[in-house]
This record gives sequence, structure tokens and C-alpha cells, in this order.
Amino acid sequence: MHPANASKLSAAKTVGKPRESRLAYNWKRYKNNKYLFLLLAPVLLWYGIFHYAPMYGIQLAFKDFYIMKGIWASPWVGFKHFHYMFAMSPDFWNIMKNTLVISFYHIVFGFPAPIILALLFNEIRFSLFKKIAQTISYLPHFLSWIVLGGILIMLLSPNTGVVNDLIKMLGFQPIYFLGDESYFRFTLVVSAIWKEVGWGMIIYLAALAGVDQQLYEAAVIDGANRWKQTLYITIPSILPVISILLILRVGGILDAGFDQILNLYSPAVYGVSDILDTYVYRVGLQNGQYSLTTAVGLFKNVVALVLVLSTNFIVKKMGQEGVL
Repeated sequence: MHPANASKLSAAKTVGKPRESRLAYNWKRYKNNKYLFLLLAPVLLWYGIFHYAPMYGIQLAFKDFYIMKGIWASPWVGFKHFHYMFAMSPDFWNIMKNTLVISFYHIVFGFPAPIILALLFNEIRFSLFKKIAQTISYLPHFLSWIVLGGILIMLLSPNTGVVNDLIKMLGFQPIYFLGDESYFRFTLVVSAIWKEVGWGMIIYLAALAGVDQQLYEAAVIDGANRWKQTLYITIPSILPVISILLILRVGGILDAGFDQILNLYSPAVYGVSDILDTYVYRVGLQNGQYSLTTAVGLFKNVVALVLVLSTNFIVKKMGQEGVL
């Protein structure tokens, strides 16, 4: 039977049958996949408890919080805390600058690092060496910044650290990596790359595994060397993944690495290392100014939302896939 006639016959058979309601259709799909939804339940519960339930506390940004009165009974003060944050706080703009500068360094130097490492690993043909090298590159990710902070403090100590011992052997003065404002941001970025580059590489290796090998065979026939194959086949093939991860990274530009900085900074480098998250921790938890720090957190979230939507729009205009 001709395909056109078959489609007409199928359409004729459905004439006169009642259309299934959307609710009934969704319920049928749910019943058919009920075990998958059961597996999803712990994730939904976790998000509900730790991400949606705390949103009740956002109203603290517009109230003067009194512990004895609780969140609901505390008096409303409008935008008082936002006005103080932007116009009266002596530290806010310097903290904002530190956050943006450190995040910018992380994006410029840290974001391309796992891409470059994945491209290098993709060129390794000796499988045993590749597996060992990958395992070594993953290991720092599984160590907390408390542990790594202690290791870095020992390694970079100007008196007993191995790194400064080598510097002194070369005839130079020891460097206060964690106590000198000139070197602290450099130390932050390098140590963050060292910790996360191997873990971040995994998703790019997965994307590289999906590249059609026939493209490389055709390129070899055309005389393309390895560099040209990487430039014209490999990178364009993983560009959608890069775009999505870049959107998410830009959305977190105000997250400059709270755990890392909290474990490495000191009052000597507050001028270049104090960021929004450490400010919230110090002022909110230690000094008890919960309303002010809630306002700072809400400001961060609004900026992150705007950046995600803007970056997603730009990426789509450039012809790549976005997250929305």
C-alpha cells in the first residue's frame, strides 16, 4: 500500500474515537514509569528540603530579624538592608570587586584547563599510561579544601615549605604565597585548577568519545594533520557541551570559591581575598546580622539568574544550544 494511502486509512480509523485527555495520558505515562519516579523521589525530596524550603527565609532580606519574634513576626523594613549594602557599607564594593576579579580569573584560566587536558588525553594511544594519568588527575577532587588547605600551607610556607626551599636554592628570596596580597589570587587560581581540572575533564572526554571517527578518517585522506583535525573536527564537535558548561559557569560568577578561600585566607590578605560568601559567613554567622546577609545572598541569586539568561541568549544567537 502506498504510504499516503496508509496514513489516510490510519486517520480514518481514529475518526469518531474520543480524544484521550492530557491528564489521563500523563497518568498512563506515570503508571508505566512508576519505578523510575520512585528512584527520582529521593532527589526531589532533597531539593525540596534543602533548596525550596529555605526560600521561606528570603523575606529576612526585607525585615529586621529578631530571634525571639521569629521570621514571620519580625517587622518589615522594605529595602533598608539593600540601601545599607549598596550605599553605606564601607566594605561591600571592595568585596564585590574581589569576587568578580577572582571569578574572572577562574573563568579565564580555570574554564579552558579541563578542555585542554581532555584534548591532550584524547591524543594518548598508550591505554595503561592514559588510565594511570587520569586517575592521578582525579584524586585531588576527592580531597576537601580543609585537607588541601593544610597541605598547601605546609608546601608554601616561607620557612619550611618545599616550594620556598627550591626558590631559596635558586638564589631568590622566599615568597609569602598565602600572606602576600600580590601572590594570593595567583595561588588561589592555580590550586583550584590543580584540584578540579581532572574531574572537570571527565565530561569533555565523554563528549569526545561520541565524535564520529569517520570524520577523522576522511580528514586523514584529505591530508589533515593532528592539529587541523583537532581544530576543525574535535573542538566543533564538543562545542555544544562547552557552551552549556560556560553558561552555567558564568551564572556562578559571584561564587568565587568559599571553601577554598575560607581555609587559605587570613586578615593579612583580606584586601584581595574577602568575597561575598566569606563576608556573609563573617557578618551573618559570626556577628549575627542575618537580615543584611540574606539581602546579600538574594542579590547574588538575582545576578546569577540574569547572567544565566543573558549568556544563554547570546549563545543561542551564536547558533549553539543553550540550557533553556
